[in-house]
Amino acid sequence: VSTQSTWEAVVSTQSTWEAVVSTQSTWEAVVSTQSTWEAVVSTQSTWGPFNRIIEESPKMSGSFQTEFMGYSVEWSPFDQSLLACSTAQHFGIIGNGRQYVLSVKGSYITPVAAFDTKDGVYDCTWSESVPGHLAFGMGDGSVKLWDFKANKLLRDYKEHTAEVYSVDWNLVNKENIISGAWDNSIKLWHPEEMRSIRTYKEHTKCIYSTIWHPKHADMFASTSGDCTLKVWDAHDQRSILTIPAHSFEVLTCDWNKYNDFQILTGSVDKTIKTWDIRNPRAPVRTLSGHQFAVRRLKCSPHSSRIVASASYDMGVCLWDLESEDALIHKLEHHSEFVLGIDFNIFLENTLATVSWDQTVHVFNISSAVENRLRARTATFTPSAPVSAPVPESS
Repeated sequence: VSTQSTWEAVVSTQSTWEAVVSTQSTWEAVVSTQSTWEAVVSTQSTWGPFNRIIEESPKMSGSFQTEFMGYSVEWSPFDQSLLACSTAQHFGIIGNGRQYVLSVKGSYITPVAAFDTKDGVYDCTWSESVPGHLAFGMGDGSVKLWDFKANKLLRDYKEHTAEVYSVDWNLVNKENIISGAWDNSIKLWHPEEMRSIRTYKEHTKCIYSTIWHPKHADMFASTSGDCTLKVWDAHDQRSILTIPAHSFEVLTCDWNKYNDFQILTGSVDKTIKTWDIRNPRAPVRTLSGHQFAVRRLKCSPHSSRIVASASYDMGVCLWDLESEDALIHKLEHHSEFVLGIDFNIFLENTLATVSWDQTVHVFNISSAVENRLRARTATFTPSAPVSAPVPESS
């Protein structure tokens, strides 16, 4: 009798049971889909790509917090564990700067030396002949040569009249330095000289990048806010080639280390273009994958196919130039503009990045790169043969 209320509750749920019975068709539908479930189980290989995504993701091996915002990173050409990093305060607009030399050993990144400056440091480059020397470009227009082991300033060149945004040490003759500045000029330096050797003034807007050819001692390239890429003979104050590379400012360029005629450019238009300087009428191909301006490009010293790009979209893209589907992977570990990237020449597939988020990251990208190269995906073929000679002058 005391359980009468319980039975009444059961009886009162008759409508619920009727609802369950009425869904018999639904259950039959589920049973009838047995073949579908079998199909899912049988397609275990379908899950393979998801597993590969995990396996191919680059692994972060270490990080370092800088006091100021990061602009450039460069691995030493003498010591696989040394990494130079240029930084600037307050977005590089006003304030101090600091040039670091960092020790990277496994997951441990520690400062070895630092040079504090009264203005931002925008770019750096290692000496190719003296292990302890490096040069860096400043917001006050100066180019400084520093012996970090002795913590001694060797040269303080003050000829540019605006921010020096690019410096590069010649890795063929191992002596000359090239610098590009927002005063629209490029200057050639020698560490033993007290003044610049030559000035190049053909760009009509600020210079964003200057880079020596990896095999030809007297050839370098530059990009500018005037939307052009120029190729120069260091002995001539006039460029030997001018390419209207993009419709917007061209912020970066780099030579392919395995192809004497191939150079890449990155622009505010978010694209990367590959050029053959023997036929500069049109790019060989255009790579799209960034959402904002491409700030820096680096071609791998270990492969003709692999390129890394840093962008204001806070990402770093890895590319395969010989694949139809060129984008290998996008690293998204930074929380601000990424301005600096570099490959370690000793440790294959070791990549360093630096950002305005005041963080240096070091990645091992072996899994992503090696799996792509092994996969041998569809090969990219240019639409037209390259045959035109290099112009004698602009």
